[in-house]
Amino acid sequence: MTTGKNKGSATKNHEREKSVSEERVSRNLSEYGKQLKEKQKAKRIYGTRERAFRRLFKAATKQKGSPGQALLVSLECRLDNVVFRLKMAKTRKQARQMIVHGHILVNGKKVTAPSLQVALGDQISLHESTLSMMEFIAQVVDKPMKMTTKTPDWLELDRANKIGRILRLPVRDDIPATPSIAEHLIVELYSK
Repeated sequence: MTTGKNKGSATKNHEREKSVSEERVSRNLSEYGKQLKEKQKAKRIYGTRERAFRRLFKAATKQKGSPGQALLVSLECRLDNVVFRLKMAKTRKQARQMIVHGHILVNGKKVTAPSLQVALGDQISLHESTLSMMEFIAQVVDKPMKMTTKTPDWLELDRANKIGRILRLPVRDDIPATPSIAEHLIVELYSK
């Protein structure tokens, strides 16, 4: 018969063995595994699917400069991400839903494609009918806008009128999620 003391130590040993084996698995990732992990991380952060991600990468390789940085800039310039960065939505997923439902205007025109690439000087605003829905504005738009986090330097937000503008295209340092993304691994993965 085992005592509670022995039972507890057996559980702790099992937990230690499990954590050691998990470390071994993550430590022994192949180069391909590391590259794939980075790609999946970027896709998860920006909420894109494989086809869209691959299309953005293909376009990024045709641009001047580093393809990895061009890819991150392209991901950052997607309309759903810009709406999220302007704090018109709490999450990128919510921003995508607002765009698909027709709540967002780009340069005064209704847009329903979250993957739209915004350009320098574009103006992002809420649809007039959306502005008349006071409960929606209070719950969905005003809460994130009142957060103390400031908008990125490449964007300008008029909180009173709920209008955002693209002042310039983002650079690598402007992208808050990127310190954790090793874009060179993504480039290596797609360059095979």
